[in-house]
Amino acid sequence: MRFEIMRLDDVDGTAVDTTVVDAASVNHIVQQAASIGQRLWIRPADTPAS
Repeated sequence: MRFEIMRLDDVDGTAVDTTVVDAASVNHIVQQAASIGQRLWIRPADTPAS
């Protein structure tokens, strides 16, 4: 499964950066963001039908 991770602006909460990663990478990104107090929005990424 893939997830879209948006880094949010500290002032107004708008998305400033977006990336799509696999499930194995989510934990690392969340831990890294938590260590510097960065806000994230994570949601399942749209995947094309196979």
